[in-house]
Amino acid sequence: MDLAAFVAHHVQLLQQERLAEVKETQRLFAHRSDAELEARGVMLRKLVVHDMEPGLGGRVHAVLQSNRAGPLPAHRFGPGDVVGLSAQADGAKATPMVTGIIARVQREQITVALDDEDAELPSMIRLSRLSSDVTQKRHVQALQGLRREKLGAPQRLVDVCFGVRDPESSLCPTDEEFVPLDQTLDRSQRAAVCAALRATNLALIHGPPGTGKTTAVVEVIRQSVALGMHVLACAPSNVAVDNLAERLVASGLRIVRLGQPMRVLPAVVEHTLAAQVANAPEQKLLRDVRRELQVLNQRLLRADRSERAELRAGLRRLRNEQRDLESAIVQGLLDTADVVLATTTGAGDYTLGNRVFEVVIVDEAAQAIEAATWIPLLRAHKAVLAGDHCQLPPFVQSEEAALCGLATSLFERLVHGPHGPTMSRMLTMQYRMHERIQSYSSATFYNNALTPADSVRGHLLAMLPLVTTSADTTAPLVFIDTAGCGHEESAGGEDGSKHNEGEVQVVVRHVTSLLEAGVLATAIALVTPYNAQVQALRNALGDHEGLEIGTIDGVQGREKEAVIISLVRSNEQGQVGFLSELRRLNVALTRARRHLCVIGDSATLSCHPDLARLVEHLQLHGEHRSAWPE
Repeated sequence: MDLAAFVAHHVQLLQQERLAEVKETQRLFAHRSDAELEARGVMLRKLVVHDMEPGLGGRVHAVLQSNRAGPLPAHRFGPGDVVGLSAQADGAKATPMVTGIIARVQREQITVALDDEDAELPSMIRLSRLSSDVTQKRHVQALQGLRREKLGAPQRLVDVCFGVRDPESSLCPTDEEFVPLDQTLDRSQRAAVCAALRATNLALIHGPPGTGKTTAVVEVIRQSVALGMHVLACAPSNVAVDNLAERLVASGLRIVRLGQPMRVLPAVVEHTLAAQVANAPEQKLLRDVRRELQVLNQRLLRADRSERAELRAGLRRLRNEQRDLESAIVQGLLDTADVVLATTTGAGDYTLGNRVFEVVIVDEAAQAIEAATWIPLLRAHKAVLAGDHCQLPPFVQSEEAALCGLATSLFERLVHGPHGPTMSRMLTMQYRMHERIQSYSSATFYNNALTPADSVRGHLLAMLPLVTTSADTTAPLVFIDTAGCGHEESAGGEDGSKHNEGEVQVVVRHVTSLLEAGVLATAIALVTPYNAQVQALRNALGDHEGLEIGTIDGVQGREKEAVIISLVRSNEQGQVGFLSELRRLNVALTRARRHLCVIGDSATLSCHPDLARLVEHLQLHGEHRSAWPE
């Protein structure tokens, strides 16, 4: 593969994706009043500055609250969101005067890390979401970094990924010599870990649903640390990174988690870089500097124009002192950590500088576009990618860019490449699903290679404590067919999302049956491809505390004892929309442990050849019921 052509092509695709993101943001804001935008949760109005605080890295944090005090209106702002702060001017679409990133969200306050430390904020503020180009810039920089003349340590890895060099491995440890730290590893996990340790440049771990991929990844990391290697571990999402972090902490490793503390799980917060800096022995000096900064910031809020220049000069001096102190603490923490963790995009953080790691691990690598994966890989002597290209691909907003290759992950490209069979090891023992629930996925995506562990092969809802025996609790696989019942889909809302009220009622009946049999609401998930159906299901069943209701995209990596899937599509034309993306369906069909119920219109689904095979499988291997109420 020609590297220069690849980089040029993918930079162009990233530009297309950025354009699609901007257009979507413009569509969201176009022709809507501030009141409508606030009702949609993408704007907050009439905010005032409550306080100005010193943040990590010398950034200034503006603490905003409503001018009327009390709780903020319901909104969709979260830590990490890029926002604009503009003067509140009723009826005017003011250009943001200041930009920043949400650092903290509380019931009555929202804190913004300002991009301009000397910015003067207006007395009355409108806060609105902006379309950020930070991620795209890091992606482009990573691609352009592939073409640097002197890449150093990562050069061999780049050469392997672009066919210039064959992958290499050593003979140590051999399968016989390998001693796992986790004695529960099965044979396929041991083989995958051993191959990853032997690889000199690159190894792939293919982990189908429920096969313990993260367990294998954690073993690779622990073994690498035991060999004295410094490890960077990444994943595309914060949730996946935190899952790794929790497992590594439990194994006794020293970790540093990069990223906003408010975006990580509570169990991981104390291991974030910000928290460890705050608890460092050198913190006394830093506290003194921050206290002085706090005083000057508060004086600046009340100062007249003649005093501001002198106060700003003092603030700049103190911020530089703060940065120097923090930098020394940060580098010390990074030097002594066994494992540094970040999202793939977060691996481009300035705190890492030009730091290179002996091993870089990317979990859920099949969910990241290739450019994102190169951000951490350009810091690697050696890389291990773990994922499953048969589940959800990377999210790409531009359909054109996706079709032209942006939605193809590096993991998928390498698996299907000439050295895929030698670099990749597939995990084959699955620990989640009843054998009937597993059967379709195993046959369709994994060449019938999956074997259910004895502990899950025949487990049923009726075997759970306090669950009674019923037609539903003893059935692992159920297909409720809505064909001929008149349960047609809606025309679709403004965003094109569809719902099916008839299927909502079928779901309600089935959930009620499970709850009456003693199945806990927290053990049940309702999954659907469409946001509009999610909302309809929440309206109908939202009173059941703990019942999880969400889209397919939101449940990858999750599992529940019982999963009910509402497919929604039912029309005379046989149109199935993105149900035809079988990898998305693979995710939905593999979340259940003991009971999977699929609700759909067999007549509509059978118009698509792949979905027709799914219907046939469900009818043959599960209980086929009509949606007509008894």
